Amino acid sequence: MDQSVMHSVFIVDDDVDDRESIRDAFLENNHQHRFVFMQSGDQLLRNFSDERGAIHPSLILLDLNMPGKDGREVLFEMKKHDTLKLIPVIVITTSSADKDKEASYRLGANCFLTKPNSYKELMEITDSIARLWLVPNSK
Repeated sequence: MDQSVMHSVFIVDDDVDDRESIRDAFLENNHQHRFVFMQSGDQLLRNFSDERGAIHPSLILLDLNMPGKDGREVLFEMKKHDTLKLIPVIVITTSSADKDKEASYRLGANCFLTKPNSYKELMEITDSIARLWLVPNSK
């Protein structure tokens, strides 16, 4: 697969195993991008507040339930800023509750996904994410 563009993908999740599994699933599908791990919403927002060193990702994969600023608060903060609100955010969380899904979309998430129970399903999800959001002219 030709991926002439190297995207930055932020994986924001307080669970180190989830962050690594998500990245590994992308890589196993040959989606080679720059994966940046962040363990909290606070860390993500601090990245954006440091204008000198801020990295602006092509895509953010955001967990909802984290200590400190959770995913809902992060979405709320990002969508108030002209440049940050343009970054696609996919909520990927253990929750399957309708109230979390509705809140995520209301706050500006581009997609809401429940973390799958198997690595095979995670590979399918990450492949779909990459094809929809990161690979030009993918079908």
